[in-house]
Amino acid sequence: MKKYLLFILFLFSFSTLVHAEQYKEGVNYAAIEPQPTETGKNIEVLEFFWYGCPHCYHFEPYISQWNKTKPANVTFIRIPAVFRPSWKVQARAYYALLDMGVIEQVHDKIFDAIHKNHQRLDTEHDMANFLATQGIDKQKFIEAYNSFSVDTQMRKGIKKLTAYKVDGVPAVFVNGKYKLSGQMAGSYENLIKILNYLIKKESKHTSASKR
Repeated sequence: MKKYLLFILFLFSFSTLVHAEQYKEGVNYAAIEPQPTETGKNIEVLEFFWYGCPHCYHFEPYISQWNKTKPANVTFIRIPAVFRPSWKVQARAYYALLDMGVIEQVHDKIFDAIHKNHQRLDTEHDMANFLATQGIDKQKFIEAYNSFSVDTQMRKGIKKLTAYKVDGVPAVFVNGKYKLSGQMAGSYENLIKILNYLIKKESKHTSASKR
């Protein structure tokens, strides 16, 4: 019986080792030049995205579901990418809705409006009118959209985009150390698995550093 239990334990340990080794740095994810994080003791996960990006649209259900069940020691932050001046409208809209505390109410709806319903939400006027149909106070949105707070967040977001050397979206970064993309992961489902693997890796590193 004892030998049997030891055999089962060996198989479990071997299985865990194989699972851990299937994700390789430089193959499934990339190490980057370390960047400062802003989440204190929590592990920081950043997602750079653009509402107009079809890849971001298809990735959204995966990252959204993960966000609902992520570990308690993880803080998730979305950053709207601005590669072109025309992307600023949707980035400002995201920050305005974040400040208003209603982003989760309409985040998916903005994606659907653009990709499913083929609506052009690339002007302040069009975005404000669309959000009004979703129960968002139009005047409050316009005030938030043009606020100093949104100006500040835009500058901060663009600075991070440059610092992280983001060259495409969606792009996910773990604790200022690792970059994940659908291309490297092979699929969005696998990207989430690698994300969880790196979070566990960082959690162990954080725990060890406290000893």
